[in-house]
Amino acid sequence: MSDALPDGRRLVLASTSRYRRELLARLGLPFTTCAPDCDETPRPGEAPAVLVERLARAKAASVAAREPHALVIGSDQVAVLDGAILGKPGDHARAVAQLAAAAGRRVEFLTGLCLHDGASGHVQCDVVPYAVEFRALTAAQIDTYLRREQPYDCAGSFKSEGLGIALFERLDGDDPNALIGLPLIRLVRMLEAAGATVL
Repeated sequence: MSDALPDGRRLVLASTSRYRRELLARLGLPFTTCAPDCDETPRPGEAPAVLVERLARAKAASVAAREPHALVIGSDQVAVLDGAILGKPGDHARAVAQLAAAAGRRVEFLTGLCLHDGASGHVQCDVVPYAVEFRALTAAQIDTYLRREQPYDCAGSFKSEGLGIALFERLDGDDPNALIGLPLIRLVRMLEAAGATVL
């Protein structure tokens, strides 16, 4: 398979996330991945929605500087509970704390998405929300889940595409892919607006 779209442009995912790579592969388009080079530190007082849009745009721009004629996809996600951002836990103890705080509550996931068209210079950006209502969870349930799935590299400490579904009461949003990290419904519209048809 060629690594270029039918019109000769390259599609580049500005991410090293295997979750985003697996999601983008579902569209059946040839693409490559490239690690973005940008500072992901939140700015003082920066709202979560502003943060994810800024970082999605910065990631796409970073890679577009190296791939000047490509279509570059940037994405960033945060989980928000009571206005506070929940990052990737990194270890078991932090994951336990995150899930204990989320148990019986609603957590909002915000995914920034950006498509940078190097040929035209046109940039499309959006923030796609998705909410999760967690079941009331016991300490034993949380520990069992974490030991089985070990989602320590996932914002919110779960993998909705795996056993994490057992943690939820309900899901609320337009695109379940957004919860995993790449809102494909919105991305398809962006790609088509840039002249890259999916179907």
